Amino acid sequence: MFKTIDRLMQYIKFAGLSARQFDISIGASNGYTLRMLKNNASIGSDVIENIIATYPDLNLIWLITGEGEMIKKETHSLDFNKLPNEKRTEIEQIIEFKIRERQEKELKKILKEVTKEINAIEKEKK
Repeated sequence: MFKTIDRLMQYIKFAGLSARQFDISIGASNGYTLRMLKNNASIGSDVIENIIATYPDLNLIWLITGEGEMIKKETHSLDFNKLPNEKRTEIEQIIEFKIRERQEKELKKILKEVTKEINAIEKEKK
């Protein structure tokens, strides 16, 4: 019996992404999807929300239940490999920009948390 994580890995492969690229694109920690796969674990609802927001062509019903098609019928998906080189390059640049944007956002969040912890430690020392 296939679980949601198995179907998610199928979609990642379909999208032509590595697990790392996918994790970054949805704002998950590095290695999240592979860890879930290895542990045969369930995907958190917050992560599913990020997946659907980032990949609107993915059919949520299929992801969770396995019923229906992987890609929503009303979404027109492109075969990336059939695009002209210049268009592929443009799309790759957009993806790289989005990945960097999410990384920066996550790093700022982490820095804020660490700063808060350092301030709390400093207060305790006084």
